[in-house]
Amino acid sequence: MTRLPVRKTYKLFIGGTFPRSESGRTYEAQGQNVARASRKDVRDSVVAARGAQGKWAGATAYNRGQVLYRVAEMMEARVAEFAELCTGKDEVHRSIDRWVWYAGFADKLAQVLGSSNPVAGPYFNFTIPEPTGVVAVVAPDEPPLLGLVSRIAPALTGGNAVVAVASEVQPLAAIELAEAIATADVPGGVVNLLTGHRAELAPWLASHMDVNAIDLTGADGLRSDLEVAAAENVKRVVVGAPDSQSLYEISAFLELKTVWHPIGT
Repeated sequence: MTRLPVRKTYKLFIGGTFPRSESGRTYEAQGQNVARASRKDVRDSVVAARGAQGKWAGATAYNRGQVLYRVAEMMEARVAEFAELCTGKDEVHRSIDRWVWYAGFADKLAQVLGSSNPVAGPYFNFTIPEPTGVVAVVAPDEPPLLGLVSRIAPALTGGNAVVAVASEVQPLAAIELAEAIATADVPGGVVNLLTGHRAELAPWLASHMDVNAIDLTGADGLRSDLEVAAAENVKRVVVGAPDSQSLYEISAFLELKTVWHPIGT
């Protein structure tokens, strides 16, 4: 008798767990039935991100770098699986290398972006980078894996928590990435990945009052409306590149805090 293989169920990734959409809906993508997230799933993801962000930001920068490097290690062990779900091994290798690059910058941000400022008085004056908070990401469709990694890794490096909407047409690599993240010591809720229809999910993220910044790199055709919605609570709006690696991608999700301290006390 021929054995029927167990087909994978492609779910969401919220708060460190893999729930189905609360609506019970799915949609077909890449020949599979994929969970179609709802407004309630967006709200649950933001709650999870907000609950996890403080602890993530409070970890030492060195520790955050170690955790992000661990994501690269988990992906390296699954290159063949990832390659089947995106454009091939080259995209997977570049995605892994991107995690490594950002992991290496985690404990160097303060030295590069911060400063000691000269003042006319008996004071020290320091500028220190701090995370923005909860960052929503509308990931680009192409490349499906590298585009997602390129947008979420900088935000995580700076100590932010992320709620990301994966590629609508090629979401399977995002779910595979979620499985790697779940086994890489990333605290539950720091990364939340939603699959579904971008036009349905992105407006709720843009208008959510507990989202501090939104990355609209993958929001083609929706960008102007999302920018208007984001203005309601003065969200930081970022538009990057689907395949970019830069210190400035990290700084886009940081706030610069200036501190004065008297000399000699």
